[in-house]
Amino acid sequence: MTDVIEFHHAQGRTPGVLAFADTLRAAGHPVAVPDLYDGATFDSLQAGVDHAEQVGFDEIIARGVTAAEDLPPETVYIGFSLGVMPAQKLVQTRTGAKAALLIHSCVPTDHFGCPWPQDVPLQIHTMDGDEWGDVDIVHQLAETIDTAELFLYPGDRHLFTDSSLPDYDQSAAALLTQRVLDFLDRVG
Repeated sequence: MTDVIEFHHAQGRTPGVLAFADTLRAAGHPVAVPDLYDGATFDSLQAGVDHAEQVGFDEIIARGVTAAEDLPPETVYIGFSLGVMPAQKLVQTRTGAKAALLIHSCVPTDHFGCPWPQDVPLQIHTMDGDEWGDVDIVHQLAETIDTAELFLYPGDRHLFTDSSLPDYDQSAAALLTQRVLDFLDRVG
């Protein structure tokens, strides 16, 4: 049993995001899924990104940090796309992170002014042809963080894990989910 906090992507806390958390819960992991958008969801990725820009990325990150305050430091941080920003910030700046999963995207570690913690395991998942997925940065993180595992999936869909969105790819999402569950068992 591993405490997990899961940060949603730019389209909001969709039914697919909640379903992913339910899968982790069914495996015995307590999962918090904070709503960084105060209930708003969006029909397209671009509309969600526009909303995030309006709110401000620093504010989105701050909301994520606040949401994690009552969780133990030994938490696993999961970020989906936009959600990687608060997940990475917390792993890199909050002492004690157990592990991180960055799904669909990531940001350079220097964005938060400090290196990746030396012994914190990391998994990165994205599609190899995803224009939104920051594939160059994904490769850079995987090559520079000793504890990183990189999983590339064939295709160009961005939010392929979200069962409530058109980008959903059932086979890739199933493989990712199994890898995530195995990872949580290992770090737990």
